[in-house]
Amino acid sequence: MPHSLVFREDRTFTIAQFTDLHWKDGGALDQMTGQLMADILDAERPDLVVFTGDVIYTGDVAPGEPICDDPLQALQGAVAATEARGIPWAVVFGNHDTETLITRDELMTAVLTYPHTLAQRGPEDINGTGNYRLTIYDGDGQNKVNLYFLDSGAYSPLPHIGGYDWIRSDQIDWYRKESLATRADSGDQPLPALAFFHIPLPEYQLMWDTKTCYGSYFENAVYSANVNSGMFTAMLEMGDVIGTFVGHDHINDFWGELHGIRLCYGRATGYNTYGKEGFPRGARMIRLRQDERSFETWLRLADGSVLHEQPEHLAGTAKSE
Repeated sequence: MPHSLVFREDRTFTIAQFTDLHWKDGGALDQMTGQLMADILDAERPDLVVFTGDVIYTGDVAPGEPICDDPLQALQGAVAATEARGIPWAVVFGNHDTETLITRDELMTAVLTYPHTLAQRGPEDINGTGNYRLTIYDGDGQNKVNLYFLDSGAYSPLPHIGGYDWIRSDQIDWYRKESLATRADSGDQPLPALAFFHIPLPEYQLMWDTKTCYGSYFENAVYSANVNSGMFTAMLEMGDVIGTFVGHDHINDFWGELHGIRLCYGRATGYNTYGKEGFPRGARMIRLRQDERSFETWLRLADGSVLHEQPEHLAGTAKSE
């Protein structure tokens, strides 16, 4: 593996989350996305980039809209700014990455050819492609933080249940085993961890409805699966994950805390997809500090602004309009 993830001498580690690029054909809108990522990377100089799904778009388009007829070329464009700067990067897939022309296995095979990726194919005997764990070390090579990456799938596998897929029970079992296996590095205590996947958990809606949250909810709903497979409960029971980061809902960017876990949306990055006037594209930034079970997070936006504080939303009040 070409890179190790290590806390800096100032004991910080910074992650840039890019989500929902929807890269298609390399046209003008994709080039705007690429320039946005380049600007953010140059301004923030993160230690790791995480793409949280829908990196490319291989689904249907309206008449006259650009299509993706070369998924591998689209992938190359989507990761070019990160690769050119030699920044380590990880990825999870979304529901639009492999709708047509390419399978998840083929797309991961392509991902693994890039010099600076830390992505892994993950176990072949469980659902999904790209279930893996990365570790952030201190300067002495000690494990300090785990990063979990999970394939949240695409669409419901059951014909009588509509909507989106969910993190399956065998993936949750894998996560539990990984979490337990790393406790030997921390005196049998759970190492702090972050989790990245594309489709939000149902608990994002519960959190919005019952807790104080920060940020915008412009979608008609939290577009999670229509069943709850228990991933949030597993994270609670394992006691390691302090934050989750998703995409999928392009004009939601809120975050809050539910039972001690901070559930965060990214900020949609791609121009080749829907958005909202006055809601600029951007990225969510995450900063960890060594030996602290917490993180800072902020948004860096296309207009050059940085949002360290997002609007407060009190439980029981109307969502964003």
